[in-house]
Amino acid sequence: MFGFDRETTLDLVVNAVPLVIILFFMIMFAVIQEWPFDAFLFVVSQGLLLVPFVLLALLTYVAGRVISRDQA
Repeated sequence: MFGFDRETTLDLVVNAVPLVIILFFMIMFAVIQEWPFDAFLFVVSQGLLLVPFVLLALLTYVAGRVISRDQA
C-alpha cells in the first residue's frame, strides 16, 4: 500500500473503515433522493461528505509517511 511496510499498513487500515462509510453515504445520497432534486442541497450534502473524505485520506497518507520514516 503506497510502499509502506506491513506494520504501517496495518496501522493505517483503521482509517479505511470511516473512508468506506463516507463513500457509501456519498453514493447513497447521490442515488437515492427522498426529496425533490435541488442542486444547492445536493452540492452542500456532497460537499459535507467530500471534504472530510479528502482530509481523512490525506491525513492517513501523511501519517503513513511519518510512521514509516520514524521506523527507518
